[in-house]
Amino acid sequence: MRQILIIAAKELRDGLRNRWVVATTGLLAALALTLAFLGAAPTGSVNVDPLAVTIVSLSSLTIFLVPLIALLLSYDAIVGEVDRGTMALLLTYPVARWQVVLGKFAGHLCILGFATVAGYGIAGLALQLTGSGDPGAWAAFAAMIGSSVLLGGVFIAIGYLISTLVRDRGTAGGIAIGVWLLFVLLYDMALLGVLVADQGRTLTASTLNVLLLLNPADAYRLLNLAGSQAVSGFAGVAGLGASTGLGAAALLGALLAWIVLPLTAAMALFTRRQV
Repeated sequence: MRQILIIAAKELRDGLRNRWVVATTGLLAALALTLAFLGAAPTGSVNVDPLAVTIVSLSSLTIFLVPLIALLLSYDAIVGEVDRGTMALLLTYPVARWQVVLGKFAGHLCILGFATVAGYGIAGLALQLTGSGDPGAWAAFAAMIGSSVLLGGVFIAIGYLISTLVRDRGTAGGIAIGVWLLFVLLYDMALLGVLVADQGRTLTASTLNVLLLLNPADAYRLLNLAGSQAVSGFAGVAGLGASTGLGAAALLGALLAWIVLPLTAAMALFTRRQV
């Protein structure tokens, strides 16, 4: 445990030195504040809760931005150090390879978690000062921040798996961008095309549930946009959560599985990799 914490602390220091923490926090805070005030500006005339609209906007932003930041943080975490020769030096110390992967993952998750909580929290604090939001919407806002950190953890774990599979940073970067495009853009377009072509003849509700859980971005979207009565009506997906039959426990379980499985595979592959 001590070795894992030491490696995680090193990644945190590297993130501060490379301005990753400051840049990511500033970017998320700026976008969150913009969406909070510009996106919620017209709500007063239609008696809509500004915080609920902000949750919808930030959830959509998170699906595009947080996975990309997570992959940029992690895609060269292993292969980059192997290329630079620092991994061989690190492994001369009394530390197991799985501890290296787990420590680096913990450090990167702390970086992304701090940036997400601070960036979105600033927007929430600004809305609080203006007196916006009902108690149900504030609970959904807190859940959105927590699940955003989980979504970031998913793509950090995927980035580590990529980093242990390839032999050079360029290949890792290309695969990381391809993974981002697949889960964030292409998967849902393909799923929609299949649903339209099928017309309900073959795909059952249970099959659709499985297909949605196979994409962590979809699990995150359903958890935040259809999981709360305070938000689902403004997201345009009020009936989606009920129609899929996927509860919050199943969606959270899917996100956790998307963290554990790629990270476990990365540790297993790195243990057998020649450095």
